[in-house]
Amino acid sequence: MKVGLVGFGRTGVKVASVLLQSKETYLEWVLRKSYRLEHRSVGEFLGIETDEPGLIYSVQDISIDTLLDLQPVDIIIDFASEEAIYNYGDAAAKRKVRILSAVSHYPPETIQKLKELAKETVVFWSPNITLGINYLIVVAKYLKKIAPNVDFVIVEEHFKEKKEVSGTARVIARELGLDENEIKSIRAGGIIGIHEIICGFPYQTVRLIHESVSREAFGNGAIFVAKNLMNKEPGFYQFEELLLPYFSM
Repeated sequence: MKVGLVGFGRTGVKVASVLLQSKETYLEWVLRKSYRLEHRSVGEFLGIETDEPGLIYSVQDISIDTLLDLQPVDIIIDFASEEAIYNYGDAAAKRKVRILSAVSHYPPETIQKLKELAKETVVFWSPNITLGINYLIVVAKYLKKIAPNVDFVIVEEHFKEKKEVSGTARVIARELGLDENEIKSIRAGGIIGIHEIICGFPYQTVRLIHESVSREAFGNGAIFVAKNLMNKEPGFYQFEELLLPYFSM
């Protein structure tokens, strides 16, 4: 599947590396705000031997319409900013290019924009696209359905400089119907990200823990989602819809 990647920050670079090394994806291009590295190959920049073009473009130098006509793709994977969808969304939808957004937060009006685009093409959004964290959420929801009176507590741990409460922890709280203000936060050293759901039964405790070891995990999640979107009809999709079929034994 031919992929266009939007965003080349700390996470985008790791995702590009995974995409280049996967046999299931073909990285056509990367689109970013900065002129830095423009027209260079991602493979060359990362020191990965590949025959995939993976050319880096700047939004200041090329329009998305021109880029999609020059180097068509099957799916756009977005690890950029809240505003990026307004740059490429309409052009992608018009060409029926699938949209996979892994942007961690959108205001309500941008979520509505995604749903409008979904009338024309396949649109997927997840604030945390790691396979593990979404599996954790689905399992916790099943457990709550089985035992609705269990006490659920969410604990999130991140690097010392992270000030705000984890967006992923907020998503977990919303999915479980919990008060976001009761999320427990720990900040220490260079922890990339740990999310724990403590499930307190009267005579036992279940702990569901997900730990991010490296940002490459976002690339693995993006590939899983992209594969599962290939045969979908236009519409707005989220992770649970892609995972549930796998729970059928």
